[in-house]
Amino acid sequence: MAHIDDLRRAALEYHRYPRPGKIKVTPTTSLLTQRDLSLAYSPGVAYACGAIVKDPQAASEMTARANLVAVITNGTAVLGLGDIGPLAGKPVMEGKAILFQKFAGIDVFDIELAEHDPDKLVDIIAAMEPTFGGINLEDFKAPECFIIERKLRERMHIPVFHDDQHGTAIIVGAAILNALEVVGKKIENVKLAHTGAGAAGIACLDMLVALGLPPENIIAFDRDGVIYQGRPGLDPDRARYARATDKRTLAEIVAGADVFLGLSAGAILKPEMLATMAERPVIMALANPNPEILPEVAKAARPDCVIATGRSDYPNQVNNALCFPYIFRGALDVGATGINEAMKVACVRAIAQLARMEATDLGSAYGGDTPKFGPEYLIPRPFDRRLLVSLAPAVAQAAMDSGVATRPIADMDSYKEKLGQFIYRTGLIMKPVYDRARADLKSVVYAEGEEETVLRAVQSVVDSKLAFPILIGRPDVIDMRIQRLGLRLKAGVDFELTNIHDDPRFNEYWRQYHALTERRGVTPDAAKNLMRSRPTLIAAMMVERGEADAMLCGLVGRYHKKLGYLRSVFGLDPGVRGTSAMSCVINDKGTWFFLDTHVQLDPDAEQIAEATLQASYRLKLFGIEPKVALLSHSNFGSHDNPLAAKMHRVREILKARVPKLDVDGELQADTAWDESLRRRIFPNTTLTGRANLFVMPNLDSANIVYNMVRVMTDGVAIGPILMGVDRPAHILTTASSVRRVVNMTALAAVDAQIRAAQRRAD
Repeated sequence: MAHIDDLRRAALEYHRYPRPGKIKVTPTTSLLTQRDLSLAYSPGVAYACGAIVKDPQAASEMTARANLVAVITNGTAVLGLGDIGPLAGKPVMEGKAILFQKFAGIDVFDIELAEHDPDKLVDIIAAMEPTFGGINLEDFKAPECFIIERKLRERMHIPVFHDDQHGTAIIVGAAILNALEVVGKKIENVKLAHTGAGAAGIACLDMLVALGLPPENIIAFDRDGVIYQGRPGLDPDRARYARATDKRTLAEIVAGADVFLGLSAGAILKPEMLATMAERPVIMALANPNPEILPEVAKAARPDCVIATGRSDYPNQVNNALCFPYIFRGALDVGATGINEAMKVACVRAIAQLARMEATDLGSAYGGDTPKFGPEYLIPRPFDRRLLVSLAPAVAQAAMDSGVATRPIADMDSYKEKLGQFIYRTGLIMKPVYDRARADLKSVVYAEGEEETVLRAVQSVVDSKLAFPILIGRPDVIDMRIQRLGLRLKAGVDFELTNIHDDPRFNEYWRQYHALTERRGVTPDAAKNLMRSRPTLIAAMMVERGEADAMLCGLVGRYHKKLGYLRSVFGLDPGVRGTSAMSCVINDKGTWFFLDTHVQLDPDAEQIAEATLQASYRLKLFGIEPKVALLSHSNFGSHDNPLAAKMHRVREILKARVPKLDVDGELQADTAWDESLRRRIFPNTTLTGRANLFVMPNLDSANIVYNMVRVMTDGVAIGPILMGVDRPAHILTTASSVRRVVNMTALAAVDAQIRAAQRRAD
């Protein structure tokens, strides 16, 4: 009970703060000047209106309609709460809205209607067609939901989707396909017992039939008992599943069944019923919050069963969030006039296929637990970022193939790439780096080759053809973790393995390391011990000797300790006095670089200028023209103190060395951000536009600002990018995600390419 009370308090606070509700409307264009106003509204808006009058399809180019979905309810069947009315159902609709936006970038207006009459509801909703690109019906009770959806699909020329029916059916279809794969049965041969033949239940049966389940192999059960031929009072949808049978109880229809599909009530499937099912039965106990049978009870009665529920606290949660954002994304992007059976089946098969692939980047969302296809992992989890790139293109292609697309996608690869950019937000900035890395494959050695984050990243690196990986670690540990993670990596094929305990090159390594460090107090014995126990040193020696092109380390241990190991092997770049590090944050506002976030504690003006020039050069690798802000608490001499003077001196050095560099300082962060403010304060500023490279006076300020921006804006990080060493080497942090490791692999590979080209030129 205490747990329920805590959840209730937390949920109420979540909905009240920081502002009531879960959604808001924000502008997507500038409205800062009188001219902006004249373009957004009168008189400029008239030109957009006229264009749409001439060509209604222009609405998808000039308004938000093509990316706007209505989530509509009358509150008659809200979750497990029943007929609570439209007002009380509004929090659910707002929740649906944020799922659309979070998972697929789709905007939503939630609409709650105080109306029960199906015909009036159809008239109201159909009249909204000019506003929306699609309609998501939610929480309408049966049988009215069937009538409303059917009539709307007949009248409207945009996708209409009742998620309670079809979303559930799609996820159930994928879960059953994969469960049958796990137990070794074919869908055309199995017998299914179903309970709960409401809107969702009938839609699930329709989907399974579309996937190949013979209708005669289905026996259904509802609150009035078995649905048999001749039973009075059956509506047309239930009547389609009436069978000529003398069975009249749930226990009778369950006996001998291969699959149980429940969308009814808690605890109605008894252990003794389970005992009568066929070998290796599949149990879909989807009643919420209490399933028809709890997984632990089912496993006790039938250890050979495979079970899914609708709950998040058990494996195999059948969750509609796996479907509706992505089926709408695909449908909207091709201007589909509806969501047909072909699109739904394509979605089912894409979900099923995705679960059979290894899950490479789910650790952060699920506490480090990485799922693997099998009895405990039948369908992807809601935070699997690959859902958008897998499902939306499958739906879009099915829409085009079935003739309902009004804006067909000409280049599906480019479309997938665009979706990938939405998922990771680093996709756009990393694209030129990825393309360059693929053009000339380099080998990258990973010092912490046993780490799960590294192994998952390496799978992505291999799949994306970004580099050839070399892993340092114990072969048995790496092999065991590859198997446990369900990865497809094979030593000697996909990656090279350096055995940290037994590599014939180690004698050469320690001797060469000793030669490098003997006048820095490193004895032969110390060199041996360090080389046997410090994978960072092994990786560095491999790069130094040309056995690897680049290296990554840092997922375990302290940054400065790793940097010390690298500096004991590598020299500095020509003309550089020291090392520095730059980090990047990508958020909804754009892409921002911060210097120096990890290395120089309190650099002087010369050191800051040197690091800034290195950072500016690296921004150009991303295709970004650097706009440098030298930050301080002072604006153009407004404070006279050593820190402000230092940043002012940095500008003098930079302007002397690179006169064309777009830079100014010292200046405050808001002045760097806002050009109009900057020009009002200092009309002769030498920085144009909004700064994108923020240079701080010391490490404390740089690291604090970088991490605050990253966390407070839900930003995605790239880096730290180590600068100054004369080899392609980068030190990650313990907080690095799989995606960050992949990005840094590509950067390290391109770094190696550039250095190789420079050596050839010299």
